[in-house]
Amino acid sequence: MMNLPSGWRAPVARWLTGWALLAGSAAAGQAAAPFEDNIAQRTVACTACHGPQGRAGPDGYYPRLAGKPAGYLYNQLLNFRDGRRHYGLMTQLVEPLSDSYLMEIAQYFSSLQVAYPAPVPATASADLLRQGRQLVLQGDAARRVPACVACHGQAMTGVVPAIPGLLGLPRDYLNAQLGAWKTGQRRAHSPDCMKQVVERLNLDELNAVASWLAAQPLPANSKPATTLPAAAPGAVTLTCAGAPANALKARP
Repeated sequence: MMNLPSGWRAPVARWLTGWALLAGSAAAGQAAAPFEDNIAQRTVACTACHGPQGRAGPDGYYPRLAGKPAGYLYNQLLNFRDGRRHYGLMTQLVEPLSDSYLMEIAQYFSSLQVAYPAPVPATASADLLRQGRQLVLQGDAARRVPACVACHGQAMTGVVPAIPGLLGLPRDYLNAQLGAWKTGQRRAHSPDCMKQVVERLNLDELNAVASWLAAQPLPANSKPATTLPAAAPGAVTLTCAGAPANALKARP
């Protein structure tokens, strides 16, 4: 693939393959089975990178879409389209799409309930993993860092309508996203609580969180929780905008 940095060649190839399949399926349908204009076929370009049924890509950088809260998926599609998240291939893919179509995509992937892969065994030191566990489950009150479970759910499978789960994600992906928050390459509507959290942690601590989370198995019920966990007495809390209410109502 001409003049592309080596790290971009595989994702670009998958993206082009997805579009080719999406376009080619209609042409093939004229000679064989008729093309079914349904959301599963119209999201082939998504699954070219994110894996069949949105299970996750094979290289650790394309996260799972299946089963995540629809509000979260929708808000992230808006963020890519509107410049709050930066990845050129995603921006090109969603830029021409309407809010209502992005919501349809989000609801489709959210409805898919497929098995998670087993976690990859941790290679980090025991001390680093203990530090990660501490931050995820208890936070750091002295620096006003809330526990991850305070927002992402006690089982860390997310909370509907707009908070994602933290389990079932590769360490490289988690590190990349935490780093993006740290450098301002990823942001949310104000008040941006994730930005506040990562600003209070150093890179080693962020790696500890990612390493511990990536090594955890999914619970038997991997669906997002329906309510936030009750705050423990004296627990650190932050005000988060998340997905604003009007962002969860797709416009035409």
